[in-house]
Amino acid sequence: MATKHEQILNYIDELPVGEKISVRQIAKALSVSEGTAYRAIKDAENKGYVSTIERVGTIRIERKKKENIEKLTYAEVVNIVDGQVLGGKAGLHKTLNRFVIGAMKLDAMMRYTGAGNLMIIGNRVRAHEHVLKAGAAVLITGGFDTDEHVKRLADNLQLPIISTSYDTFTVAAMINRAIFDQLIKKEIVLVEDVLTPLEDTIFLRTTDTAADWHKHNRETMHGRFPVVDVNMKVQGMITSKDIIGKPLDSTIDKIMTKQPMTVSGKTSVASCSHMMVWEGIEVLPVVDETNHLEGIISRQDVLKALQMNQRQPQSGETIDDIVTNQLVLTKGKAKGEPITFTCEVTPQMTNHIGTISYGVFTTIVSEAANRILRGFKKGDLVVENMTIYFIKPVQMDSVIEVAPRILEVGRKFGKVDVEVFNQGILVGKAMMMCQLIDRH
Repeated sequence: MATKHEQILNYIDELPVGEKISVRQIAKALSVSEGTAYRAIKDAENKGYVSTIERVGTIRIERKKKENIEKLTYAEVVNIVDGQVLGGKAGLHKTLNRFVIGAMKLDAMMRYTGAGNLMIIGNRVRAHEHVLKAGAAVLITGGFDTDEHVKRLADNLQLPIISTSYDTFTVAAMINRAIFDQLIKKEIVLVEDVLTPLEDTIFLRTTDTAADWHKHNRETMHGRFPVVDVNMKVQGMITSKDIIGKPLDSTIDKIMTKQPMTVSGKTSVASCSHMMVWEGIEVLPVVDETNHLEGIISRQDVLKALQMNQRQPQSGETIDDIVTNQLVLTKGKAKGEPITFTCEVTPQMTNHIGTISYGVFTTIVSEAANRILRGFKKGDLVVENMTIYFIKPVQMDSVIEVAPRILEVGRKFGKVDVEVFNQGILVGKAMMMCQLIDRH
C-alpha cells in the first residue's frame, strides 16, 4: 500500500505539464493535511518535475531525461535570473532550445530567432512583439516593462515574457552557468543509469524457502538475491553462505541477512563503488525513498560504468578537472627515474588571501598518488584515507613540484607518500592509502 506521500507524488506526476498546483488544492483533492501536501510538493520540486515561481505559484514542468538535462524550462530561467513574469504564464513549463542576445537591428535579429528560443533584450517593445510572433519567449533586462498589448499577445501565444533587473551580460552568464552545471550533472554516472531493473531482477520473498533459492541458483548461476516482503520492501539479502547446511524447507526470513546495505538510484556510481569495496559486497539492492525494491547493482556493473566514464568527453569542467589538468609529468618519463609532476597555482585554485586552498592541495596530492599507483597496478582506485601532516602557504601563480613515492603496494591496497615543493622548499607533505579494485 502506497503512503500518503507517495500517493501525492503519483498524483502530481500524472498532472498535465503546465498545470498549476497549490497546497490547498492537493490537500482537498487527496484528503490530506496541508503540511503533508506541502512536503510532497517540495519533494516533487527537488525531483525536477515541479517549479515554484514568486508571484506566479507552483507549476508542473517536464520531467527531464538524462540526455536532455542541459535544456532549461522558462520556469527555471525565471528562478535563475530572479525574474518577474509579465505575461504568458501558461507557457512557463515549456523548454527552451537556445537563447539569443538581441543586440542588433530588428530585421537582423529576427533572422536568428525561431520557435523555442529565448530572446534576451532591453526595452524594445516592437522587438518584443516580433519575437513572440516568431514563437520565441522574451527576457527583458535592466528591469524594464513592456506594453499591455505585448503582455496580452504573450498570454494568447502562451509564451513567457520575463523581466529581470540584471543587465544582458550578467543574465547570459547566469544562464550559461546553469547549463554548464547541468552538463556536469549529466557526466556523473548514477546507479539508476546502470542498474539491473526490477523486471530483470531475481528476488525472493520472506515466505519463500531454501528450496526456492536452490532453484534460482540453478537457473541463473548466481547466489545473491534481495529478499522482499508482500509490499516489495527490501527486508534482507540471501547468499550461498546463508544457505549452507540449512534444510530445504527453511523459510528465507529465518536465514537471510537482515537490514542489508542498500543504495538509491540517485547515488553516484563512484560512491557505490567505495561502499562495495569497503564492505566487500558483490551485489546491492537499489531502493526508492520508501525502501521499495527498484533493481540491483553488481560490482561488475559499477566497474564497467567507471571505465566507461573515464572514456567520456567531459562537457562541463569541475574544480577537480581544472586542478588535475594543471598537473603535468616533468620527471620520471625514463625508466627508473623518480616521478615528479609540476602544477601552476592559478587564481581559481586559491583561497580568499591568494594562497593555494586546502581543497585544491588535497586534490593535487590525491591525483599524483593515483597516477603513480596506476603505473604499478591496472584498475580503479578508491581513496581510503589521507593524512596531510605539513602544509605551508603557496602564492598564486607559483609553480609547485609534486613528488609522489610508493611506500608499499599489495594486491588490494597501495600506500603513497607525497612531498610538495615550491622553488626547492618543502611546502607540503602527505600520505595516502588506497584500495585497489581489479577490473575483472
